[in-house]
Amino acid sequence: MTSTSPEAGTDPLDSLVLHATDNAVSWITLNRPEAMNAVTWDQRERVISLLAQASADPGIRAVVITATGRGFCAGADLRGAPGGGERVPGDVARTIKLGAQRLIAAVLDCEKPVIAAVNGTAAGIGAHLAFACDLVIAAEPAKFIEVFVRRGLVPDGGGAYLLPRLIGPQRAKELMFFGDSVPATDAERLGLVNRVVPADELEKTARAWAERLATGPTRAIAMTKQLVNAALESDRTTAFAAEAAAQEINMTTADANEGVASFVERRSPSYEGR
Repeated sequence: MTSTSPEAGTDPLDSLVLHATDNAVSWITLNRPEAMNAVTWDQRERVISLLAQASADPGIRAVVITATGRGFCAGADLRGAPGGGERVPGDVARTIKLGAQRLIAAVLDCEKPVIAAVNGTAAGIGAHLAFACDLVIAAEPAKFIEVFVRRGLVPDGGGAYLLPRLIGPQRAKELMFFGDSVPATDAERLGLVNRVVPADELEKTARAWAERLATGPTRAIAMTKQLVNAALESDRTTAFAAEAAAQEINMTTADANEGVASFVERRSPSYEGR
């Protein structure tokens, strides 16, 4: 995206994962358009690090993950991954746990809301990277592909965890069993995408959403994210207890006090993210 630029630095990785902070929004941009942004081990580690930084930095209040060129992320590019030599039992599981699953967990666990601005093809782990985000905006040319079955593989990167929760087990199995390409409009209909926009409006829409989130009550949004994610795996008693605890904690924040005061005083709130 033209409005994001890499931070100054000498690390070659800075050109492969662009990063900029603008109006309290962290923009993370995959930048290997010649490879349809198939993500390398180094890029994955960089994205994980940037998401952790976003959680810890009070000056960042929303995150956008996007990419350059025609592809959002065509899957994993394992070239350059550490290791090598003869494979021993446990190697594959260890690689998945330390790699793809850590990437998806980093998005789910980020304490700031994360928007995926999907500019093009999102396949394999690229699709799961988008689905893990809190909100998904897709350009009209974008498509999503559960490509694993085409290679005789089992889905990784949390796919079998994410998809049933988003669209139910039957639809998830259909996508994973057949590996068909799902156009953005169909993905929206299924519930995988929040909004489909013309390609030339993707950045504008993502920016508007992110900046709106960045002016909101950041801690309340973070706790809401945690509650929703946990509710999918909780019984009612546990979910209600978590909700009550979140309310107790949130009412100690400056933004909660501002929200109540602005309501009483009949004015628009001014949230500071704390």
